[in-house]
Amino acid sequence: MTDTILIRGARPYGEAPQDLLIEGDRITRIADAGSIEAPEGAEVIDADGLIALPGLVDLHVHLREPGFESSETVLTGTRAAAKGGFTTVFAMPNTQPVMDTAGVVEAVWALGREAGYADVHPIGAVTVGQNGEQMAELGSMAASRAGVRVFSDDGKCVFDPLIMRRALEYAKAFGGVVAQHAQDPALTVGAQMNEGALSAELGLGGWPETAETSIIARDALLAEATGSRVHVCHLSTRTSVDVVRWAKARGIDITAEVTPHHLLLTEEKVRGFDARFKVNPPLRTDDDVAALREALADGTIDIVGTDHAPHPADSKQTEWDHASMGMVGLESALRIVHATMVANGLLDWRGVARVLSETPARIGSAPDSGTPLEAGALANIVLYDAETESVFTEADLAGKSTNSPYLGLTLPGSVRYTLYRGTPTVRDGDVVDEDTIARASRQRLAGEVA
Repeated sequence: MTDTILIRGARPYGEAPQDLLIEGDRITRIADAGSIEAPEGAEVIDADGLIALPGLVDLHVHLREPGFESSETVLTGTRAAAKGGFTTVFAMPNTQPVMDTAGVVEAVWALGREAGYADVHPIGAVTVGQNGEQMAELGSMAASRAGVRVFSDDGKCVFDPLIMRRALEYAKAFGGVVAQHAQDPALTVGAQMNEGALSAELGLGGWPETAETSIIARDALLAEATGSRVHVCHLSTRTSVDVVRWAKARGIDITAEVTPHHLLLTEEKVRGFDARFKVNPPLRTDDDVAALREALADGTIDIVGTDHAPHPADSKQTEWDHASMGMVGLESALRIVHATMVANGLLDWRGVARVLSETPARIGSAPDSGTPLEAGALANIVLYDAETESVFTEADLAGKSTNSPYLGLTLPGSVRYTLYRGTPTVRDGDVVDEDTIARASRQRLAGEVA
C-alpha cells in the first residue's frame, strides 16, 4: 500500500473543488483542482463532486468488548465506524468487566490500536461497577496509557448528587468531563416508551420528560458550583433544550449531544411494537424532534453522538417488554444528519463538520481528531457523495449486529472513502479488509516505537 495519495477534485466542506496531497499520515498540500501533479507511485482517488470532511468523531459508542462480544467487538465496531466515515470513537464503559480501572481502559485502548480502523478512546466509569455507590479511580484512568478524559456511567444515571459533585471536581483537576445519562431512575420504573397519550393507548409504561430535565438541571447547578465541565448524553426533549439553553446563558460549562434517531424518528414508530425502535431515552414527539433540530442548528446542542448500541438478534426479535433498548447508528449517522439537517438548510457542510467532528473532538480532549482540512493536518478524511440516495439495507452495516431502525428507508448520500491517518479504511464504499488494515496498523505502530 502506497503512503502517498492524491485526492483529485474533492469539495472540502462542500465548497470549491480542490486537490489534496497526502504523504504518510499528513495532508501536505491543498490546491485548486487539477493543479497538483501526482507524484510517481501515488494512488490517485478521483473525488470529482465528492464532499470532503474531517474524519468524523463519535463521543458516544458502545463497542461491547470486553464481555459482550456476541453483540460487537472493538474490531467490528471500528469497522462499522469506518463504514460511516468515523475515524475516532469514544467507547462507553458498560462492558464486563466495567471500564472502571486503568487496566481495563488500557486493554480497550490497545485493542483499538491493534484493529487499526479508528482511534478508540475509552470512557471511564464514574462509579465502581457502574453501581452508583463508590467513585471509581478517575485519576488512575486519566494517568493511564489510554489517557481517559471522559467519564460516564452511561446506561445508568449518576443519581447520587454527592458522588456526581465529587466526580465533577476530580475530573476538573485533569481537564476531564463527566458525561451524564440523564434519567431519574425513580421516575422511570417500568418505563417502555415516551410518556403521553400514545403510551396510555398502547398500555406501555411511560418515560416522562421530567426524568431527563430534572437531572440536567441538577447537574448544571453542580457544574456551576464546582466550575467543572458536564456533558449531557442523548438529549431528547424540548424542555431539556430549554434547560441547557438556560444553563449556557448563565455561563455554566455544559455541552449536550443529540442522537441521529432522535433527529428523525418519533414515538409513532412504537405503534408496530417493532423492538428496533426501543431505545433509552425513548423516541419522543414531533414537537421534540423539531426542537432538537433547531437546537443543533443554533448551537444549544453541541454535537451529534450516535449512541451506537448493538444487540444480538434474539434480544430484539422478542416481545416489546422484554426486548433490549438500543440501536446501531455508526454506519448511518452522516446520512441521517444529511436528511434531517442539511437537506432542509438547517446546517451547511461546515456545520456538519462542527457537530460530527470538530466539537466532539474538543469535548473529548482528542487533539489529533477533528482537525481542519489544511496542509499539515492529520489525514483523517471522509469523502461523501451527497448527490445519491439509496435504500438502507443490512449490506450497509459493517458491525456484528443488525438492529438498525433505518432498514428499508431511502436515505440520501453515501460514504465513498474514509481515510484514517492517511490509510484508506473504506474504498469505493466498501470497508477495506482486516489483513490490509492490520498490516498498515503494525507499520504505523512500529514507526511510533522507532
